[in-house]
Amino acid sequence: MIIDGRAVAQRVRDRVKAEVDELVASGGPQPGLATILVGDDPASQIYVRNKHEKSREAGMVSFNHTLPADTPEDEVADLIQQLNDDDSVHGILLQLPAPDQIDDDAMTALIDPMKDVDGLTPVSVGRLVQGKPGLVPATPAGCMELLRSVDTPLEGAEAVVVGRSQLVGKPVATLLLAANATVTHCHSRTRDLAAHTLRADILVAAVGVPEMITGDMIKDGATVIDVGVNRTDEGLKGDVHFESVEPKARAITPVPGGVGQMTIAMLLQNTLTAARMQAGVASRT
Repeated sequence: MIIDGRAVAQRVRDRVKAEVDELVASGGPQPGLATILVGDDPASQIYVRNKHEKSREAGMVSFNHTLPADTPEDEVADLIQQLNDDDSVHGILLQLPAPDQIDDDAMTALIDPMKDVDGLTPVSVGRLVQGKPGLVPATPAGCMELLRSVDTPLEGAEAVVVGRSQLVGKPVATLLLAANATVTHCHSRTRDLAAHTLRADILVAAVGVPEMITGDMIKDGATVIDVGVNRTDEGLKGDVHFESVEPKARAITPVPGGVGQMTIAMLLQNTLTAARMQAGVASRT
C-alpha cells in the first residue's frame, strides 16, 4: 500500500487540537510556539509560515521572530534567552540553517531543553539515547507514526536505516531500537549496501541521494519509509526509486506526500508535550 502522509498528518493535528482544547479547558496553559528566522530564504519563509498556520489551527499561540540576514550572533543568543524566560512560550524553534555568522549548534544548545521542540539540544539527544522521556526530533517521530499507521510489526523486525544525520538518521535508528527492532545503520559509504537492505523488514532511507535505493535492493514485503527530498531537473525525488520499489513493498511512502507531511504535525505534538511538561501535567500518550 502507499502510505498517505497527508492523511496521517491530519489525524495527528486533529488529535493535538483536541488535546490542546482539553488542556486549556482544564485550566492548563495555551501552548505557545516561537520561531526564529534569520534572513529571507524563500523556502524557510514558507516553512515557518506553514508552522504558524498549523499551530494556530491547533489552538496554539504563535510567536514569529524574523531577523535581518546580517543579525549578529549575540543578538540571536539574547532573543533565545528572552524566549527561554517567557512563560507564554513553551516551544522554541531556530530555523536552520542560519546565515554563516551564526553557529547553528551553539545557538541550538542555548535553547531550554524543556522548550526544545526540534529535539536537537545535547540534553534532548542524550535523553533520547538513554531512553528517557523528552522531546524527539519531529521528522523521525513522524517516521515512527507512519510505521504505526500501517500496523508495521516493530518488535524483533530487521530494520535498516540508510543515513546518519543528527536530524533524521541517528534519531530514527534510536527510536527503532527503543521499539525493540534489530537495527542496522548504513550510510552512503557502506560497502555492499544492497546486502544489508535486502534483509530489511523495515527500510528508512534518509541519505540525501536521489533514487539511491532501487527495486533490486528491497526484499518482498518490506515497509519502506523514504525521507529524501531531492530537487532534481526531473522534479522532486526521494532517496527511493519509487517505480521499482513499490511493487515489492508491503507499504511505502511517496515523495512528495509522505514523510514531509509529518514534520509540522509532530512539531505541534512536541509543542503540546512541552507545554504539559512545563505545567507539570502528565501526557496522555
